[in-house]
Amino acid sequence: MNRWMNALAVPFFLCFAAAFNPALADDYGPTIKTFRDAGQSSKFFGNSYGYAVFPSIGKGGVGIGGAHGKGQVYRGGAHVGNSSMTQLTIGLQFGGQAYSQIIFFQDKRAFDSFTSGNFEFGAQATAVAITAGASAQAGTTGASSGASGTKNKAKTAGGYQSGMAVFTVAKGGLMYEATIGGQKFSYEAKK
Repeated sequence: MNRWMNALAVPFFLCFAAAFNPALADDYGPTIKTFRDAGQSSKFFGNSYGYAVFPSIGKGGVGIGGAHGKGQVYRGGAHVGNSSMTQLTIGLQFGGQAYSQIIFFQDKRAFDSFTSGNFEFGAQATAVAITAGASAQAGTTGASSGASGTKNKAKTAGGYQSGMAVFTVAKGGLMYEATIGGQKFSYEAKK
């Protein structure tokens, strides 16, 4: 029984280790470049008010799961604050994965909503996964999306929903899930 429980716990903890790895914590430049070069997400840099980028979010679960990652918030290309994302999920799920995420803000209203302190995605939010074979649930309740192609030639479809557009890039891991949960974000202005 202990071997079975250890085998189930390994993917969960590996992905959280990826999210808390100090070497990945400062990976903002390469992560932003990945999104600038990837499919449809690149055009959002030119027409968004700002964005939040999370270089490494670790996600894992066995029945009950969670995800966590730290990010930076930009307005007009300048780093204006820091954010953290936490997610708790309950439902049929197994495994672990790590992914990068970016959230574009269409206008000042969407930016202000996100940076108000505590922001949570609603059930209608969706994300576009922009890596070959990727599947991601980016802060939604029961919704997921996927895409085919490579990081640089992804076939994606997406636009702003409630003033925000979310894209993810899978970094590794494997996760099977049918979960209910939502991402919650905190924000702290840069001093």
